[in-house]
Amino acid sequence: MVKSSDLIYDWNRNHPQSPQIHGRVHLTDETLRDGLQSPSVRNPSIKQKIEILHLMEDLGINSLDIGLPGAGAQAIEHATELAREIVAGKMKITAYCAARTQENDIRPVADIMQKTGLPIEVAAFLGSSPIRRYAENWDGDFLLKTTEKAVKYAVSLGLEVMYVTEDTTRCDPETVKQLNTAAVNCGAHALVLCDTCGHATPVGASALVKFVLEEVVRPSGQKIRVDWHGHCDRGLAVANSIAALIAGADCVHATALGIGERVGNTQMDQMLVNLKLMGVSPWDEQDLTKLKRYCEMVADATGVPIPANYPVVGEDAFRTATGVHAAAVVKAYKKNDIELANTVYSGVPSHYFGLEQVIDIGPMSGKSNVLFWLERRGLPQDGDVVDKIYKYAKASDHTLSEAEIMACLASS
Repeated sequence: MVKSSDLIYDWNRNHPQSPQIHGRVHLTDETLRDGLQSPSVRNPSIKQKIEILHLMEDLGINSLDIGLPGAGAQAIEHATELAREIVAGKMKITAYCAARTQENDIRPVADIMQKTGLPIEVAAFLGSSPIRRYAENWDGDFLLKTTEKAVKYAVSLGLEVMYVTEDTTRCDPETVKQLNTAAVNCGAHALVLCDTCGHATPVGASALVKFVLEEVVRPSGQKIRVDWHGHCDRGLAVANSIAALIAGADCVHATALGIGERVGNTQMDQMLVNLKLMGVSPWDEQDLTKLKRYCEMVADATGVPIPANYPVVGEDAFRTATGVHAAAVVKAYKKNDIELANTVYSGVPSHYFGLEQVIDIGPMSGKSNVLFWLERRGLPQDGDVVDKIYKYAKASDHTLSEAEIMACLASS
């Protein structure tokens, strides 16, 4: 049998000038912290958060943000319960907490680590861009002293530190270099470059990552992880994240369905899909058949609906009612080739994610749609029935529901 991959010329990979991601990628999930900063979401119950945590583990996501304990008692309680669940389940996934660069935020993270026995990183964040400094009346000396004090304090409590510069993509090179170098010198083991306002393009994301690698990481002589944390204000979050990885970043932060402030964060589900198709994954073995369940669970828990045309997990992602498209899919099925059927009119093979192609009947359909629909359900396919459904669909202004098609059958 011919492989579908042999029938596709891949311009994404087949040329020397096509940049690729090298090495293993680390994915960290911000759904249960940064994702919940959206003003439109509900805060899930701890039971729901634990279920989402298990789905992250099943998908091979490497780490997650379990909360910002400095936000109050409930945030501490939920972060503690999530940490306990990771320990009790002997999970691979690792955890960190967000914190402002203040002792009052950092101390609770160390307390949770001590209570649960789970190693927890602290993601200590500080605004860095000139526009933020102007709004806050901060000067460079204040930022530098705040960085040094916070990182040293966190290290003294036994915490591993990822140092986060907010709005890095709008920050001047001198400040980017100065602050991140200071953080590394004080004991930070990871640097998070943030496109906090969704300002970056892929070119900018790549340039920033390369700058930090060349000006901060390599001169340090240490093994420092570089993370990319993006937002989607310009609709470029996934593209920027991939560009950052190609440029040498080790890790991407993302959220399920891209939930988060304004128009949201990088979409974790879309990162998983794209990395899978690029032949890159966080683990040697990765099962993405629970991807839809992960998105549906987050949608249900937060009250964020999944659009019908959302990639992979939306209702229409693998659904067609167009005659030409459906005819090609049907012909592929008749060759007994599921992979061919899933790729002949789809750039994303549905079976990778435990899903399948759906052929419906509507005003743009051909008779092949009708025949296939009936055959799939073991229903009679005689000419009069097919003609009746076909004519009804052509006169309709929408894709027919199962009830409408069954009504046609009943009246035949």
